[in-house]
Amino acid sequence: MSARRTALPAVAVTAVSLVLTLAVVVMWLGSAMPWPVALVVGLGIDGGWLATLAYERRLAAQGDHSTPVTVVGWSFGLVATGVLIAHALTAESDTGAWLAVAWLPVAAKALWLVHGLWERTALTPNALSAITGIQQEARDEAAVARARLRAEATTEETRLTAVTQAGARVARVQAKTAQTLSRAWSTLETAREGEDTGRALTSVTHRVTADVAPRWALPVWGPTEPVSAFTLAPALTDAELDALVDEIRNSETPALSYREMSSRFRAAGHSASEVRLRAAWKRVA
Repeated sequence: MSARRTALPAVAVTAVSLVLTLAVVVMWLGSAMPWPVALVVGLGIDGGWLATLAYERRLAAQGDHSTPVTVVGWSFGLVATGVLIAHALTAESDTGAWLAVAWLPVAAKALWLVHGLWERTALTPNALSAITGIQQEARDEAAVARARLRAEATTEETRLTAVTQAGARVARVQAKTAQTLSRAWSTLETAREGEDTGRALTSVTHRVTADVAPRWALPVWGPTEPVSAFTLAPALTDAELDALVDEIRNSETPALSYREMSSRFRAAGHSASEVRLRAAWKRVA
């Protein structure tokens, strides 16, 4: 059915062209020579054209091609076209109408060329169905990939928006906190610098706190130095450590193990490194 779509127009135009060429040759040459001779000339042109066309179709059916046969076929087509054009130019009337149909032989050859290309590229229904399935599968995969990319882009955009908004909220809270601390610190600074306020604070704290400073100072905001009141006591000497270990070890009978001695040593509030404590244990044991 598919081959008929190009074969039928080619057959129709070829038939019209053959009839037209034969009629023009008979009418045009019939006035200059006997009409049987003109008929033979017309049939010769049409017959040569049909013969070459039939041979070309046979080669095409065999999957072959012959350039000389194609050249001969186009030569007959051009001769037929030339006859029609010459008749149109020499006609006393209807020149335009004859020129309008003078292209039919060439058109017929072109249609047969298109039909041959159609046949060389024609595929079976199974192949066409397979190609359609492959194309549809490729379109489906492309659509899925585009949808996945759009979804990932939307998710990333949502995540970035959420992170940006969270960062903005944190920045606002930090700015607000810093502003509040700044105002509080400014208030404390003003209170400390005020002479009357300082005297008032000194008079109040003097009654409840011994050795109070005559001037109230702000707390330090930043790195601090260790307070002397929290300085660790001097470390025990080896002799003192040995005496304590021996005393705790022999506090019960039988003598305590190292683990029990170490626990009681720590519970009593004494301090010594594990290395020194074990060394003292070895010396007294």
